[in-house]
Amino acid sequence: MTTGYSRSSDPPTASAGPPRDDESIGKLIGEVAGDVSKLFRQEVELAKAELKEEAVKAGKAGGMLAGAGFAGYMVAVLLSLALVFALANVVPHSWAALIVAVIWAIVGGVLYATGRQRMKQVDPVPRQTIETLKEDKEWLHDQTR
Repeated sequence: MTTGYSRSSDPPTASAGPPRDDESIGKLIGEVAGDVSKLFRQEVELAKAELKEEAVKAGKAGGMLAGAGFAGYMVAVLLSLALVFALANVVPHSWAALIVAVIWAIVGGVLYATGRQRMKQVDPVPRQTIETLKEDKEWLHDQTR
C-alpha cells in the first residue's frame, strides 16, 4: 500500500546510485570544518586554563609585594621613631633621623628586588597552547596536500 508521498528522510529511489563527487567533497569539507571548529574551541579552553594559572601566580607575587610594603611601612614608622630617639642620645636629632632613613631605604631596596625577581617568574604567554596550535596547523596543512 502506497500513500502517495515519501518522507523527507527516505532516500530517493529513482536515482539510487553511487554518491556524486561533489556531495562527497562537500561532506568531507563539512566534517573538516566541524573538526577544526571543535579543535579551536579546545585550544581556547587550554589557553584560558594557562592564563588563569599564570594570573594566580602573578596575584600571589603582587600580594607578597603589597604585604611587604605594608609591613615595611608599619615597621619603618615604629622602629624609626624608636631608633631616632635612641640615636639622639649620641648624635644630633637630624643626623639620627637621616641614619634611620638610610637604613629604611636599604630595606625597601631589598624588598623591591625580591618582589621584582618573583614577578619575572610569571609567564603571561600560553606556551602550550601556541605549541599545539602550531602542531594543528602542520597537521591540517599535511591533510590538504
